[in-house]
Amino acid sequence: MSDPKSYSSVIAPTHDQVRTTHRILVYAVVLFGLWNIPGARLLINPLKLFAIGWHELCHAILAVLTGGTITRMSIDPTLGGFTTVQGGHPPSILCAGYVGSTVLGGLFILGGFDTLAAKILSFVAGVGLIAPLSLVRDKLTILLTVAYEGLLVGFWFIDHAQALRWYMLFLGMLHVLYVIFDITDEKFFRKPHDSDCTQFSYLYKAVPAHVWAMFWITFQLGALVGFVFIGIASFRLTKDQMYAEACKFLTAPHNVMWD
Repeated sequence: MSDPKSYSSVIAPTHDQVRTTHRILVYAVVLFGLWNIPGARLLINPLKLFAIGWHELCHAILAVLTGGTITRMSIDPTLGGFTTVQGGHPPSILCAGYVGSTVLGGLFILGGFDTLAAKILSFVAGVGLIAPLSLVRDKLTILLTVAYEGLLVGFWFIDHAQALRWYMLFLGMLHVLYVIFDITDEKFFRKPHDSDCTQFSYLYKAVPAHVWAMFWITFQLGALVGFVFIGIASFRLTKDQMYAEACKFLTAPHNVMWD
């Protein structure tokens, strides 16, 4: 029989993991404020563009995979995003947005538990921040994007790349709680494009939008808890061990001699 103590030792968070879970709670509050406070919203425009762009891209991918055609796509840090599709399988296309946001957010959250994982995921974040610039003409947003990219690079070298973990964790919370931000934009900032919850209520008229909202909020919160447990069980190195492991990533072997 398996020893119950072995299971509890895997689930019980280390001191560093406890700090990570505390940051998750803090980031949730900070992000909710930054997303919804006028003026402060501008400060995270590049991060919002990343989250909105990925969300819409997931819709587009499922539309194509189910035989649909993309007729129009738009992302905007203030107005939100939308994807117009002809054909395809509407339920799958609608689900793809929140599910895709949750999966990517969960991966970033795992990066918050391990330095090497954070380094690997930083390349995904770097591309995700730059990609929306092809659609942006606002100078402030462009400057902020350059600043966020600069932080991403700089955090590789701060505190043995520990700061990079907290950057990934922040991005993870932004994506994994996207449904909450999507709904608040619709209800409080009157964005012109309906949230996916409202779109679901159009597709299934017997179920109102607020019920869909509760369903997807529960789904994303449940996924958040699940990814946290995965992080706790999978990444149990000490800070020094993480540093030693991460140092080997993209580093030339010591026995190689260069001309």
